[in-house]
Amino acid sequence: MLAVDNAIVEVDETFASIIDFCLGCRACEPVCPGLVPYGRALEATRAEIDAQIPGRARRNRWLLGTALGSRPLMRLGGWSVRAAQALKLTALAPGRYKSLARGIRPLNGRGPSVLGHQGAPGGSGTVALLSGCIQDEWFRPVNRAAVTLLEMAGYTVTVPEGQTCCGALAAHDGKANAADGFEARNVDVLGGFDLVVATAAGCSAHLAGYEWPVYSPETLDVTVAVARAIEEGALPTVDRSRGQIAIQDPCHLRHAQRVVVEPRQILAAAGYQVVETDPAGLCCGAAGMYTVLQPEASAKLGSQKAGQVQATGLERVASANPGCEMQLRSHLPSGFDIRHPIEWYLDSLAAEGRV
Repeated sequence: MLAVDNAIVEVDETFASIIDFCLGCRACEPVCPGLVPYGRALEATRAEIDAQIPGRARRNRWLLGTALGSRPLMRLGGWSVRAAQALKLTALAPGRYKSLARGIRPLNGRGPSVLGHQGAPGGSGTVALLSGCIQDEWFRPVNRAAVTLLEMAGYTVTVPEGQTCCGALAAHDGKANAADGFEARNVDVLGGFDLVVATAAGCSAHLAGYEWPVYSPETLDVTVAVARAIEEGALPTVDRSRGQIAIQDPCHLRHAQRVVVEPRQILAAAGYQVVETDPAGLCCGAAGMYTVLQPEASAKLGSQKAGQVQATGLERVASANPGCEMQLRSHLPSGFDIRHPIEWYLDSLAAEGRV
């Protein structure tokens, strides 16, 4: 990568295929003695590949540059998935999309979008929630849980209408112009709040790299915001044991943001005993578009991760990223209940009459 940057090595298909094979999991960053920001370097390299090999620039351009930033198109996609699930047609998805189709949660009963929500004034500060593109359509209960818990903690929560995709998927695939456009729009809409919170690990990791023109709000993953509120006593702890739960660490939470303790604090506050599936935090193989671009490698990693979960003997699983959840669901047998840590926590509070 450095040799390409210094024009020592030519960008060609061989180099591009090597870069394509990288997951971008950023597991190399926490152990790097030189503190090399590999994730950002990888994004820049993929952008350079797109610039020098024009044919590659067209790959996924419509999806990553247009569809993810269009609410109407995302709603249409959500409606299509819901219809396919109702008619049991997801098995008919094209080969490399089968895993993705299997991994989407059932969309019926997900409730209305939180987009446009404006909460009552609270004393803990103001929060802008990034609703996300995929998260808002396919994992809406996570956003709804975030709003409920943050307001319980005393925050004034707003989900601004004008926001768009965070740009992570576009940046990971080298679509720098699209990613910059998403960032500019979100900076304009989400600026001026005390906190900007995202409910997907990939989104919160990308938000951390935003450049705010004047005032920089604190950007947090929702697990950090909720765990902080629990630790400060703004959110309650359930004393009654609710049994064991397996946990899977998303790479962009564990490696990119060094967030490991907080999801476990949330589950412990919910009354669960956390059982580790992989203390080393090996990537599940979802990795943004990796399931589509590298389906064989992705499937091998997904099967390995599913095996680690099954080895615990537990069917309750906590995962804080939609891509990871989809990967787990597509490789685990039916019957496994996979949800975000804040969903498990909110359900526990509701069962105790604390909501």
